[in-house]
Amino acid sequence: MTYVADAIGRRPGVSQPSALPPVIVSRQTASGRVAMVLFLLAVVALAAMPWWAKTGTIRMVLELCCYIAVAQMWNMLAGYAGLVSVGQQAFMGAAGYALFVLAQTFGVNPFIAIFLALLVPLVLAVPCYMLLHRLDGPYFAIGTWVVAEVFRLVASNMGFLNAGAGMSLNVMKEYSLLERNIAMSLLCALLILVTIGGSYWFLRSRYGLALIAMRDNPVAAASQGVNVPRLRFMIYIAAAVGCGLAGAIYSMAQLRINPPSAFDPMWANVAIFIVMVGGIASIEGVLIGATIYFIADRWFGQYGASYFVVLGVMTVFVALYARGGIWGAVSKRWDVHWFPIRRHLIYKPEDKA
Repeated sequence: MTYVADAIGRRPGVSQPSALPPVIVSRQTASGRVAMVLFLLAVVALAAMPWWAKTGTIRMVLELCCYIAVAQMWNMLAGYAGLVSVGQQAFMGAAGYALFVLAQTFGVNPFIAIFLALLVPLVLAVPCYMLLHRLDGPYFAIGTWVVAEVFRLVASNMGFLNAGAGMSLNVMKEYSLLERNIAMSLLCALLILVTIGGSYWFLRSRYGLALIAMRDNPVAAASQGVNVPRLRFMIYIAAAVGCGLAGAIYSMAQLRINPPSAFDPMWANVAIFIVMVGGIASIEGVLIGATIYFIADRWFGQYGASYFVVLGVMTVFVALYARGGIWGAVSKRWDVHWFPIRRHLIYKPEDKA
């Protein structure tokens, strides 16, 4: 709620020192309003891609949307919940395989199977967190990587999943190119709306305030009544489902899945690069970092290992000398917020008689 208060936070009706000017407590900024309009227009543009973009462009935009979604889920884990994971590809691969099994083996409509497939990462994330939540710091990160490798090895040895040979989504041949493009475009828009819009809504809620308090000081947050274990569990489950949605959409676009591609650790590397370079604990940083990575991948991906070395050095440099990332430096210099989640004090001039 926005209300007028004095500089020490008292509301109207309370005797106020005349020397202190009144202020407005606001949760929105001018740049935030503009960004919200642009965000909604971007979602509409994604949904309308079949009518303004070619098939190749749609595939590239879909890949960018998956980068954004996975990076934002990692950002919620590491940037807010303090859970550094390098194994989110486990849930991407699980949802991708679930989609292929439902659509190809059981004949479920593939566009409905995408949402049914999210039940798999949702269910798997619960025992995984129960196993990992006792670990802390680097041990938690190593544990998540081990879980992802276990998922990959299980998929590689299950005859039901065609083992290491993988599966093809032949049922997509029943749909025309236009129908597939429309479906992919709508799924892109939904993916961004759920991961970016959903994260923004969550961070502005009372749970978001508790999450920020927990990020800054878990012990102090717990002393003020924040249920730290439950909140971390919620974020872990939500991140698993978000990554699962991105994995299912990406696998559908590829029309084929196998264990090495489904559980590719490169997804974790990409997410870490995007968040660290763009700006950890900020939605704006994810968008900036994903754009940088996408452009760099298109321009310099042909150089192979040398290209990844440069990205790694860039990540280390940012971590050492600009811990807030690019967006951290920008917001500190100009005090702009595209997705504001904190309250701001705006001084209100006093009326003169």
